[in-house]
Amino acid sequence: MSSKHVVSCFIAALLAWAPLQAAAKTCSVAIDSNDAMQFDKKEIRIAADCTQVKLTLRHTGALPAEVMGHNWVLTTTANLEALATAAGKLPAGSDHVPKGDARVLAASKVIGGGQSTTLTFPTSVLRKGGDYTFFCSVPGHWSMMKGKLVFG
Repeated sequence: MSSKHVVSCFIAALLAWAPLQAAAKTCSVAIDSNDAMQFDKKEIRIAADCTQVKLTLRHTGALPAEVMGHNWVLTTTANLEALATAAGKLPAGSDHVPKGDARVLAASKVIGGGQSTTLTFPTSVLRKGGDYTFFCSVPGHWSMMKGKLVFG
């Protein structure tokens, strides 16, 4: 194979790859939690052209994670209660997220007052018009700390 042919193939591959990279779009979202077991948002909207979501959870309270920690977990609304119940039975070191559980579409670690954490997840786990709920899976929190995620 000639070096001219190798260069032509390389250029063709780059040209084919470039639109795929240009199409990737990360959408950033921030949500606050506090010592009163509340999220500051009841709904998060993600545009249909987003290929991944970068979510930052901030704990604006003062209490440590051992006393009033929070996390952010995403699941389908149909799976909310069963997943929240399972998560609530887990020890604190697990971040109250069942590892390897397919019902967990995205999850953060547990944080305490003054802390923040960021997670990134692909929108390929979502479908337009799907019914999604985000919640805090720390025992006793999910009934108050939840909201809707709307994709599309």
